[in-house]
Amino acid sequence: MTLSLDAMGLGVPEVEDARTFYTTTFAPTADDRGRHVNLDMHGTGQVALYGTEALAADAGKDAEPATGFRGYMMTFIVKQPTEVKNVVDAAVQGGAKVLKPAKKSLFGAFSAVYQAPDGSIWKVAAPTKKDKGPAASPAVPTETAALLGVADMKAAKAFYEALGMKVDKDYKHYADFHPDAGSCRLGLMPRGTLAKDAGVEDGGSGFRAAVLHRRAGSRAEVDTTLATAAASGGLIAVEAGETGDGYSGHFSDPDGFLWKVTAA
Repeated sequence: MTLSLDAMGLGVPEVEDARTFYTTTFAPTADDRGRHVNLDMHGTGQVALYGTEALAADAGKDAEPATGFRGYMMTFIVKQPTEVKNVVDAAVQGGAKVLKPAKKSLFGAFSAVYQAPDGSIWKVAAPTKKDKGPAASPAVPTETAALLGVADMKAAKAFYEALGMKVDKDYKHYADFHPDAGSCRLGLMPRGTLAKDAGVEDGGSGFRAAVLHRRAGSRAEVDTTLATAAASGGLIAVEAGETGDGYSGHFSDPDGFLWKVTAA
């Protein structure tokens, strides 16, 4: 059993409006799955758009409107600065609010941060401070990631390692895990550090409107993953059973981030 972030489920006020925003900003392949819209981020992971109330109900949570920082940030890594600017310009035209303008930065050689119309925060970054050739149009990411703000880095790393994830980079204020092919990278940062990097105040409440998804290979893997999560410091949010997506259940990690594990 190895946990992987196969899709980042985002709760949005209106799915079709969100679909328009994300397809215009990132040019992903969009697939209507009935209960949600699935966006393939150019082979670097997937984003699943759900109505916020439906996402909360599926996870056994109250869809209390989120206020303040939701505790996570998505990242979209491209090859060069002009591509960062182009992605952010498209996001702003679609209604996004810039939190940090595009500039040279410490985390990512050139980056910008914005808040999407649905409330999620996105960082767009390139590893170089200067263009090395013509900008790709649309910009094709080298990776898509979800960064989680955690209270205790050591405990958070240990939790995900217990679920089979392998640490890739490990620094005092940042750690991440090797992503499976076609999956999003999962990263961890102290919550206050992540809020500062996002350009927002640390503090917030309500439903985070985000559920991380693992697409398991079997029902047995669903059961094993939930049992391991519970034994390693997490909590079972929804017991495994038959759902509209197949056989699935939900757990939360020690910082309250929700995961859905599904076997078709």
